[in-house]
Amino acid sequence: MWGRRPRAGVGGPPPPPPPLLAPGGAGDGSVYLEKYLARPRHIEFQILGDGQRAAALFERECSVQRRHQKLIEESPAPNVDRDAVDAVAARAASALEALGYDSLGTVETLLADGEFGFLETNARLQVEHGVTEEVTGVDLVAAQIRGAGGGPRAPGRGRGVLTKKSPRDREEEVG
Repeated sequence: MWGRRPRAGVGGPPPPPPPLLAPGGAGDGSVYLEKYLARPRHIEFQILGDGQRAAALFERECSVQRRHQKLIEESPAPNVDRDAVDAVAARAASALEALGYDSLGTVETLLADGEFGFLETNARLQVEHGVTEEVTGVDLVAAQIRGAGGGPRAPGRGRGVLTKKSPRDREEEVG
């Protein structure tokens, strides 16, 4: 049904939506189009703000997913232009700083053809925060509780990887 899930079109203008289904999706018959990215990389930036300043605490690559659930998180993201990553991290921190952000948050992006695009911001501590803690040595839970942060970007001390396995994976292996 239109308005319920994305559909990819290849070349040329998209066909007009079925007139009876489009109003149900948007309420007014409008159709939203966006660029289709065949295999983007999903890179998220951990931000820590104290209400006045915000700092980016490295990025996490989370492109390996199953049914839109992250399976592997790695930090720093491998095989990316560090200057581009640092620039996006600075912009993400600057945006949250301008809002007076006072907590942990994650700015999610998609990287395709060498360009980053904004996906969403999550204003919470994500389950994947342990990867960032491993790389930076910053206890994010404690920092969030204290309302701390805002200093310079924490120095890296290695690489962190998180993997997830669901009970369904085992059922598929056995079945």
